[in-house]
Amino acid sequence: MTAGTEISLYLIHNLGALLLFVVILRGVLHASRVNFYNPLSQMIVKLTNPLLTPLRRALPATGRIDWAVWVLAVLLQSLILMGIAWIGGERWALPGFATLLLWGVIGVIALLVNLYFFILIAMIIVSWIAPGSRHPAIELIWQISEPVMAPLRSLLPNMGGIDFSPILVFIGINVVQIGLRHAALTLGLPPGLVFGL
Repeated sequence: MTAGTEISLYLIHNLGALLLFVVILRGVLHASRVNFYNPLSQMIVKLTNPLLTPLRRALPATGRIDWAVWVLAVLLQSLILMGIAWIGGERWALPGFATLLLWGVIGVIALLVNLYFFILIAMIIVSWIAPGSRHPAIELIWQISEPVMAPLRSLLPNMGGIDFSPILVFIGINVVQIGLRHAALTLGLPPGLVFGL
């Protein structure tokens, strides 16, 4: 592999993952119904609007699901994988269209699951070192994690002020990650191409 090929693969993989992360975060913000006047929410909206506005005409949001975001995320992940396969040449064979889209779906779900994993870690750390903080990033972390935590918290008995719902979420995340790894292997997705798999 030449230096140019390696640099190209590095840039496609990492810059693509960053763009995909921002798009997925936009979908999470919509699903969590966060405060869109939060400065971080506004930044994410401004970064993603140029890509999402054309898609919104055909794919309007319904309820907590912003269809334009998720379609764009799958298309972006598929394009990233296609670019890596094309530049990698002999190392990766370019799959068919349906397989590429399925790889894209797996990649988006894997990134979404990893996003929630890191948000929960951040939530736990913040609850120890800065409880009650009003920083915009901390508010965003709480608003994103609460829709996932609240249903589980209501299922658990009162444990005297100790919240065990993160443990259940981490177990669920691990189960989903195992399922995604096996689905990726079944579909022939080369290891290391998708963040978190």
